[in-house]
Parts: sequence; C-alpha cells; structure tokens
Amino acid sequence: MPRTPHVRTPHVRAAHHLRTVPHALRPLLNWRSLRWKIAALVAVASCAVALAIGLLVHHSTLERSLHEDRERALTALTAAVADHRRTGTQASVTPLAELPDALARQVTATGRGTLYDDSDPTVPWEWAATRVDGQVLAVRVDAGTDLRSRQALDRHMRLASLAALAVVVPLAALAAELPNRRLRRVAGTARRIAAGDLEARTRAGGPGGDEITEIAATVDSMADSLRDRLRSEQRFTADVAHELRTPLMGLVTAAELLPESEPTELVRDRVRVLRALVEDLLEISRLDAGAEHSEPRPVALAEAVAESLDRAGLTARLSVTGAPVAETDPRRLDRIVANLVGNAHRHGGAPVDVTVGATRIEVRDHGPGFPAQLLARGPQRFFTGASERGGGHGLGLTIALGQAQVIGATLTFANAPDGGARAVLHLPPAGAGRAADGPGRAQPGPGQDHGAPGDGRTGRGARTGGGARTGRGARTGGGGGRH
Repeated sequence: MPRTPHVRTPHVRAAHHLRTVPHALRPLLNWRSLRWKIAALVAVASCAVALAIGLLVHHSTLERSLHEDRERALTALTAAVADHRRTGTQASVTPLAELPDALARQVTATGRGTLYDDSDPTVPWEWAATRVDGQVLAVRVDAGTDLRSRQALDRHMRLASLAALAVVVPLAALAAELPNRRLRRVAGTARRIAAGDLEARTRAGGPGGDEITEIAATVDSMADSLRDRLRSEQRFTADVAHELRTPLMGLVTAAELLPESEPTELVRDRVRVLRALVEDLLEISRLDAGAEHSEPRPVALAEAVAESLDRAGLTARLSVTGAPVAETDPRRLDRIVANLVGNAHRHGGAPVDVTVGATRIEVRDHGPGFPAQLLARGPQRFFTGASERGGGHGLGLTIALGQAQVIGATLTFANAPDGGARAVLHLPPAGAGRAADGPGRAQPGPGQDHGAPGDGRTGRGARTGGGARTGRGARTGGGGGRH
C-alpha cells in the first residue's frame, strides 16, 4: 500500500513547537494571536504619533531658534552700523569676497542680507550684512548654543517616545488579554462541543454586549439546537427499534415454522440480520441515554479474548504477552472484542491478528485500512465508508466505542504503515475506578506501535507457538460496518 510522503510545513513546525511549551505559556508565545497583533498595531501607531510629534516639535524649535539668531545678528549689525557712523571704526567692515557666497550674493543684489552658516556643524554662525557708504558691514553671532539646545530636545523626545512605547505596548497587550481570554473560552467550548460534549456552554451570552458576547451566545444557541436535534434523533431511533421488537419476534417465530427449503433458509437468514440490526439500535439507544453501567472485576485478558472469539465463531491469530489481568466489565469487553474482530473480518483482509498486552488489546487486519474520515471524526452510525470495504450499517464500531467509554477505556483507530486497519483498546489500570457513562469519540492513532508479539493461543486456554484461533462460522457478533 503506497504511503503519501509527509512534509512538515512552517505552520506545522510552529504548531509543534507550541505543543512542547507549557500550556499556560502558549498564548504568550503565539505571535499570531490577537493579543500580539493588537500590541503590534498599538506600537506602530505609537511610533507614528511619536514621529509626527517629534518632527513638529523639531521644526517649530528650529524655526524659533533661527528667528532668534537672526534677530540677534540684526541687532548686532544695527549696533555696528551706528558705531561705524558715530566713530568711523572699521571693525565691522568686511570685504565682500570674505563673506559666504550666499550672503555675498544677497548683499550684491539687495544691499543687505542674513545667512545661517552651518558649514561647520559643530560651530554654526548666524550672519548679517549691509552696505553702508559703499562699504560692507558684516557681523556674525554664535548659534551653537541654540543648536545644542535643539539636539538635547531631540534626545529627550526620543527617550520620551521609547518610554511611552515601553508603557503603552504592554498595557495594550494586557488590555487585549480580556477579549482574547473570552475568545479562547468560546473556542474551547466549541472544541468540546465538536468532541461530543453537548452540554458544554460558554455562559458568556446575554442581552446587549459586544461582538464576543454575540459570538458566545450564538455558540450556546447552536449547541442547544444541536443537542435537541440529536436527542430527537436518538429518541426516534430508540422508539423505532422498540416498536420493531414485537413484530420482529412474530416474524422470527413465523420463519421458524416455515417448511425446510432453500427459500426458507434465505428468509431466516434475512430475519436474523434484521434482528441483529434492531438489537444494535437498541444497544446504541441505551448508550446514548447513559443507561449502561460498568460492573468491573478482575479479568484475565487472554482467556477473556479467547472465549470471546469462540463464542462469536471468529478466526484470528491471537498473541499474548505475559499473563495480563485487568479490572473491567467482562461482558462489555466481550462485546468490544467481538465487534472489532468481526468488523476486521467483514471489511478488512485476512489474516486478522489480535495482540493482548498488559492493558491493551490490538486488532489488526490486512485490508484497505480505515478511511480518512473515520480517522478524523471517529465511527458514525449508518456510514460505512468506501465501497471497497463492503456493506454494513456502520453500527459495530459505534457500539464498540460506546462500550469502551462505559468501561473507562480508550479505543483508537489507525492504519498500519504497511497496510491494514488497526484498532487498539487501551484499558484503564487496575483500581482506576469506573468511567463516566456514555459514548465518546474515537482517537486516531499513529499506526506504528504494534505491541510486542507473544506466544500464540489456540482453543480454550491452550498455548501454542504462534498458532491461530479458528471459529465455528462467520458470525460477527453485531460487527457493523467499517467507515
């Protein structure tokens, strides 16, 4: 049977990494969570606001500083012109060629001008010049003090922005935690409902409220509707099965009174099939109603499985490791084993192997294996899967799963790597107590752990080296269809 190569995508790798982290820390380390998206959005918005404010403050401060430096330079120039006219001093007389080029062009064109000269970034100057009596008077004032003040202000703005981010982003993450926690609660409730817990509710709905409250109320309403519909279907199934019992018993009696012939045997065979179907429906209805209760006691698993195969008339290669004993309900264990082995015979391929370990019983066939839908969702009544696995009603595995839940066991389904279907019953350890009543869902297994092979067992309690058990017919013990 060809195997599809398994490729682990980056998303799968990330999910696997999260599974290795303690459960309480997973929301904190999930960078795709709503919490971190909101925090990132707040951080980006805060950075944008801080940048805009910083640019506005820097531009405003620069304009004010340049204006003040220009006024100081013009004041100094006015004083120099007055001193030149009063005393004739030449201290401020500057040849035009010694002025900065931009200032010289202004003086040549208009007779006066000002210039902020930052050709030396460490010591900027503010120039002012004018033409007086054919001479150029020029002064310059130191603008370094204002430059250093602006640089200090820019540093303070950056530090304040970083401090604001350090406060705002964690606060945003904490603020996002409340809706995030509510959403996780709704998601957890939805997962419980999908797993079969139809009594799970978010209890977060109510009149008014925000969008999360509306979602929670919708999930609760959906669960109520789903539970009511399922209970209605279960009641209908139970009522139909119960009402069919009386006419069915009459049909069985009438079939037994028919004269022996080939058509009579055909009728009796169909009546037996119909009777088994009605009994299966009644059993499922009892499981759905929670009317089944376990009566555990110490059970030698090897002998119990061997006797179950004998009673059902089934053929299987039985391997036992050690002398396993479990505390379980032998009648329900018999039903589970008979259904699993019968299902393997009906829908799988020979040979059928049954491996018994300390607290596990594995049934494996060599047929086409379970379909993907069964592995993902578990057995479903009246769904038999692909046509290559034959017909059936899909009740056998459903009953086996329900009985496993009653005795507190776990029933997993998987496909073996080299082909064939595997059903593994994991029994609770001795003294684990009784499990909650009612059927549950299957858990898909990895399909790789086959258990240690032991010695074979044939007949009632007799051990042989790898022998097979042979039955008395083809009866499947209510096996039902494989999905």
